[in-house]
Amino acid sequence: MTRLLQDIRNEPAELLKCLNHNLGPGRASVEEAAKMTRMAANAFITGIGSSWHAGMAVQSFLHAAGRTACLLDASELLHHVKFPPNSVLMILSRSGKSVEVVKLLEKSAAAEVPVIAVTNTPDSPLARQAAVVLRLEAAFDNCVSISMYSALALVGSLVTAAASGAPLDSLHAPLTTMLESACEFLPRWETAIERSDWLDANAPCYFLARGASAASAYETRLLWEEAAKAPATSMTTGGFRHGPQEMIALGTRIGIWVDPRVLSSQDIQLARDLRKLGCKTMLVGANLPNDAAELVLPVPQVKGAEVWQFLVDIIPAQLASEALARKRGVDPDTFRICSYIIEAEGGLTTATT
Repeated sequence: MTRLLQDIRNEPAELLKCLNHNLGPGRASVEEAAKMTRMAANAFITGIGSSWHAGMAVQSFLHAAGRTACLLDASELLHHVKFPPNSVLMILSRSGKSVEVVKLLEKSAAAEVPVIAVTNTPDSPLARQAAVVLRLEAAFDNCVSISMYSALALVGSLVTAAASGAPLDSLHAPLTTMLESACEFLPRWETAIERSDWLDANAPCYFLARGASAASAYETRLLWEEAAKAPATSMTTGGFRHGPQEMIALGTRIGIWVDPRVLSSQDIQLARDLRKLGCKTMLVGANLPNDAAELVLPVPQVKGAEVWQFLVDIIPAQLASEALARKRGVDPDTFRICSYIIEAEGGLTTATT
């Protein structure tokens, strides 16, 4: 068994630890961060790599509540943005040590912008200098970000959900049920992936989603690249329909995340049309027809947690990336080029030192 697969199987339990901490002993920090976000005129959310993808889910709660929230990757925010007055900055970073994050602390301090840190490293530069620190309290993954990605999305979203008016007391039970259900779904997902012919060692892959699940589509693209060492593309489902479909060729693999609340029938029809054009499709979501795609991966739907589907709809894709790595004969447990923490802004750090 790869260590990546072990991390994926452990993920629901790690997220339950994270949830229980942040709605228990760490709740005061969540409430303080929510207050800071609610009171600020301008909310900025940042991270880089998988942390930036997690920010897509975090941002969605503010957008759904009619609040403007700016999500930028940390390098773009560092070098190309001036903070307006009365801003707050949420930084998502499992290590709290990436070069762009460290430099952003200097920039935010100079602009008098308070920082909300969501991190798993309490002694990091990020945690030491932030106005409020939200700890993940989950085990670090071996290499590729698995539980760390999802925990960042979970904790950051607890803040923005609370800032948007969701009572934290109402979230604990349904989110617990959703994560416990994911434990039960794991063997089914693994079996479905192993039995399917959707995975191909060399086929081009596109990943499409809407809303908060865009975080899952973009994170899956990164998993294809980091774990399976294979190129892939991610974009919004709507954006795909406006030109990019011209690249379709026989055997193209396309994964689509379906939101049962928004355009679900349209996205299922998209999957069927793609199959007619010779693509092989994967669908991830709740209440999906079994014959809608070559690979259908249903996720638990829990009353009161419908908007939190992104927490669990990444897990079957994580399993697929690990299975693809084995199919391609590559090691998903090590990086060939990338450093675990990027601490310089020039070149490819490992290759140039």
